[in-house]
Amino acid sequence: MATVKTSTKPATAGRVQPPARVLRRFRLVFNAIKAHFRSVEKKAGISGAQVWALSVVRDQPGIGVGDLARAMDVHQSTASNLLRALTDAGLVVSGRGAADRRAVQLEITPQGQRILKKAPGPFTGLLPDALQRLDTATLNRLDRDLGRLIDELGIDERGASFPLGSNE
Repeated sequence: MATVKTSTKPATAGRVQPPARVLRRFRLVFNAIKAHFRSVEKKAGISGAQVWALSVVRDQPGIGVGDLARAMDVHQSTASNLLRALTDAGLVVSGRGAADRRAVQLEITPQGQRILKKAPGPFTGLLPDALQRLDTATLNRLDRDLGRLIDELGIDERGASFPLGSNE
């Protein structure tokens, strides 16, 4: 007759509990985002948020600050801060519109084009790019579940208007 070996470890010792498993998943996501931003800054020499703004200006010549803010889903002051850094670096130029002299129109410079050629994609960042590829049902579940987590953390939701990888 064979002897049955029994373990003295608790049944849960080999299993990762749900809070730890979810924490590990958040770490995977955050670490992938951080690695992408480090890669962008190393290769392009500007932040990931600046690369995203620069790509929007390239793709929509003549765009204004308000439209850039909407395209990036950030507050207009955040878009202005990103643009100030890009114009100071000579990557974007701004001019006044012919029809409305009050409206600022943005254009990418040849130097800005060269920066984008060096930058690894996706220009929007890993997380926004991945979220765009998810189906509506998954996005709705994530929205609901992350809303519960945000409530539990007691987070001030004003931080939602600052892009990941920005210095705001």
